[in-house]
Amino acid sequence: MKYYPVNLDVRHHSCLVVGGGAVGTRKVRTLLDCGAVVTVVSPEVTNQIFDLAQENRISLKQRPYQASDLDGVFLVIGATDNKDLNRAIHDDARKQGKLCNIADQPDLCNFILPSIIERGDLIIAISTSGKSPAFARRLRKQLEAQFGPEYAEFLKLMGAMRKILLERTRDPEAHRQVFVSLIDQGLLECIRDGDRARIDTMLISVLGPGYGYDWVSERGDDI
Repeated sequence: MKYYPVNLDVRHHSCLVVGGGAVGTRKVRTLLDCGAVVTVVSPEVTNQIFDLAQENRISLKQRPYQASDLDGVFLVIGATDNKDLNRAIHDDARKQGKLCNIADQPDLCNFILPSIIERGDLIIAISTSGKSPAFARRLRKQLEAQFGPEYAEFLKLMGAMRKILLERTRDPEAHRQVFVSLIDQGLLECIRDGDRARIDTMLISVLGPGYGYDWVSERGDDI
């Protein structure tokens, strides 16, 4: 199996999670973090899922799964420990042409979920194409130690600068070398080391007087 790597925009899309245990809870939280509109179907659910429903952050149907639950759904995740039910979810999703993932059963998926590392807008996905989730988790732990919180701040600054420069000249190619130069000068390392003075010098050299770290960082919060 050769998978086609892709990042999905699930914002405001209806997504269904069948199963309310620990695995289902993790899937729900990831979908919510990405802006999805989530419905959970399961007779029993964790306290976390119940609380999310009470807070109106998700829709909860505490009953067995029905094929009609797929109506109008963009994506479905099966997170139950019932193989027959998982197969039924897969078969129903295939008939309706839905994106479907069945946890820990790659043969019942038309997409799989990689192990991920998130540092703000930096997302590193690790996949073994379903061959060894345990090894994917091992790699994730190794990379988590390598990529610290400075990457999130770095991307926030880069995004803010890109927005400012595009407001001045709407030509992304014209600014490419500017960003390459900032990377080469060690902007990331300065953020990691907390060297505000050098960061200010770099930003002002690109954006002009008044555009120091604090101003640009605040602007990044609006992006």
